[in-house]
Amino acid sequence: MRTKWLQDRRVVDAAAVLGCLFLTVLAVKASWSGLPRPVIAVAGTLGSLVQWRRLRWPAIAAVVGSAAYLLSGNPGPWLVGVYSGASYSPRRRVWLVALAGWVGFEGLSWLVAGRLSATDIAWSAVATGLVVAVGLYTAARRALLESLRDQADRAVAERRLHDEQARAAERTRIAREMHDVLAHKVSLIAVHAGALELTADGPSKDSAGLIRVTAREALQELRYVLGILRESTEDGPAPDVSELVRVATEAGQRVELRDDAPPLPAPTARVVHRVVQEGLTNARKHAPGATVTVTVTGQPDGTVEVTVDNGASQRAALDLPGTGAGLIGLAERVRLVGGTLHSGPHEHGWRLRAALPWLERTSAELEEVR
Repeated sequence: MRTKWLQDRRVVDAAAVLGCLFLTVLAVKASWSGLPRPVIAVAGTLGSLVQWRRLRWPAIAAVVGSAAYLLSGNPGPWLVGVYSGASYSPRRRVWLVALAGWVGFEGLSWLVAGRLSATDIAWSAVATGLVVAVGLYTAARRALLESLRDQADRAVAERRLHDEQARAAERTRIAREMHDVLAHKVSLIAVHAGALELTADGPSKDSAGLIRVTAREALQELRYVLGILRESTEDGPAPDVSELVRVATEAGQRVELRDDAPPLPAPTARVVHRVVQEGLTNARKHAPGATVTVTVTGQPDGTVEVTVDNGASQRAALDLPGTGAGLIGLAERVRLVGGTLHSGPHEHGWRLRAALPWLERTSAELEEVR
């Protein structure tokens, strides 16, 4: 907006200078002031060129324009200079602008006629007063428009703040309702699955263990989602892959963790956690009993790589319900942070591999490090 305003101002300034220079040519040809033509040419040209900086030095533009009018008879610099001085000068200098305009106007009358009359003095005062009044009116109107624009900007900012507060309140309400409705029921599923795991044998025991672990994971995901809903500006603590592996191992899954990466920032750790979670879940469903190897490597100035390999299983895949969109959603999540995801068979089974950027630490993490 300001760039466009400056461009418009330059166009107007250029047009004003060109108009004054054109009048200077006419003043030289017709000898409007009665002085020698070189004097008229120099005075008119200088008075015209000064108007190019009339916004930065409005009082000087008024004084020089009035002097140019007195010496050359060219009214262009006088008109533009007095108007600009009244419009852009501080209010305490408007009297100087008006005085310079009156002296320039009246000085030309004295130079041409060789005398001053009451009529000339009055007309000079009226002409100068009109130009100064127009300049003051323009300044007042410009100030009013700027004030209205500022008020509109503040209103928009306040409206955005109000909308954000409304969204935050709605997120809190939704989070509370989700917690009340889902958390208790999922925890009951985990408890009953644990009891069933103690009494069942064979595949039923493995299925019960899988249900129990999945229910615990669902509770963790629910808490994570509720945290985002309650406070959208905070990322929350970074999830721990080792804890995820420990829970899977307790459920009977054979998992080996190789984590050679330094502590990850929360945004990267969260995606790594999601990749490992999806890999372990798929291994439990499609390769029950197979050994799973989780590898995490990376450096702060490079790429974080996470790989989940599982070997072939001698047992049939578990018949568990699912949407079939887990890898699709995971690929989209990885893509949004600037990473890549590949999954497919390898020489000993199945591999899920993600390459992720080392995302910047959040302000909360940096404060915790300090």
